[in-house]
This record gives sequence, C-alpha cells and structure tokens, in this order.
Amino acid sequence: MIIGKVVSTIISSRKYDSIQGLKLLVIEPCYQKNKDYFVVADAIGAGVGELVLITEGDNTKYAIEKEVPVDAVVVGIIDREPEF
Repeated sequence: MIIGKVVSTIISSRKYDSIQGLKLLVIEPCYQKNKDYFVVADAIGAGVGELVLITEGDNTKYAIEKEVPVDAVVVGIIDREPEF
C-alpha cells in the first residue's frame, strides 16, 4: 500500500465503460524515494489536497465491486498525517 497526496483530478470525455462513475486522480506519493506522479481510480470521494491510502496490482480487484481495468485504487482517506 502507498500513502499519497491528491494533487489533481483527470477529466476525460470518454472512458472505458466499466470505469464510468469512478474519479481519476493524480497522486504524489509520500514517504517514498520515488516521487513520480501516478493515476488512481477513486470510488470513495477523495479530493484535491487529501492524503489517501492506495492499493496497487492484483489487490485492486477486491477494492471495487465491479471488474475494472485499473492498476491502482484509493481504499481510504487519511484524517491525520502519520507520525514516524
């Protein structure tokens, strides 16, 4: 799992049918050496500026009730930044 910050949303006029209803968010990973932005699907309503918990890979099929072709999904919104 990854903790990341939502930096933007993606607006698309056309999407694959099974992705309809999901927001696409641009994420900046936190607490990792690799700071490359990536895109995730969101079904729980995260917004710009929020910290989110993300799952990737095969686990994404358990995070959304329908089968969708995505690599990463928001599974939680973090209320308070973790202290390490």
